Amino acid sequence: MKIAVIIPVYNEANVLRDSFERLAATPAPMKPDGTWCERAYYLVDDGSTDGSDAIIAELAERDGVRALGGTPNRGKGHALSLGFAAAVEDGCDALIVQDADLEYDPADMDPVLSPILDGRADAVIGTRFLGESHRVLYYWHSIANRVITTFSNMLSNLNLTDIECGYKAFTRDVAARITITESRFGVEPELVAKLAKMRLPADDAKTRPLRIYEVPISYAGRTYAEGKKIGWRDGVAAMWAIAKHNLG
Repeated sequence: MKIAVIIPVYNEANVLRDSFERLAATPAPMKPDGTWCERAYYLVDDGSTDGSDAIIAELAERDGVRALGGTPNRGKGHALSLGFAAAVEDGCDALIVQDADLEYDPADMDPVLSPILDGRADAVIGTRFLGESHRVLYYWHSIANRVITTFSNMLSNLNLTDIECGYKAFTRDVAARITITESRFGVEPELVAKLAKMRLPADDAKTRPLRIYEVPISYAGRTYAEGKKIGWRDGVAAMWAIAKHNLG
């Protein structure tokens, strides 16, 4: 089974190489039959200006690593759309998003993918708020996340705890049906809304809703001084994206 690891990159030269080496050193997920999955890496440069593009080009010389994107900067959503399209085209069986920074632990890739690998889930969303360790940072960020997630749940009728978590995984069938239109951080609520609406073919020639799972992950969040990029404007944009993609 081939797993696509989609890594959007924007100005992460100071951590990108270490982050990738840590990811590459983490054992690949294991299938229920005891065999290891194959991983393919898609490093998507979103118009970086700090030398990240050169690091991506260097890493792409390795087997199983593909470089995508380039200038100009268009946002995380655009980077993910490029990665999704390439992974589906290459025939990957499942896709997972791994941010280029060190906020998300590559070791959590195994539990996030597990419900897909054993056939329980069509999509999996990580959550930073269900029991695993996380770095203590900004109170108002947590309140904003709670408001955004609650608003999304009200319109999607899903019962999630952390729609803004970047750790998300999909089967190829699901990823192939997603058309991302949000360029920036509105992509997270857009993905959740489209998962809630999506139907897949069923055995009785009808369709069925997706089987969506939520899995706890650890989180080592960064401060703004350390490179955190999301701000209050992104929170406003997320609320607008929730309304647009759930009600549209």
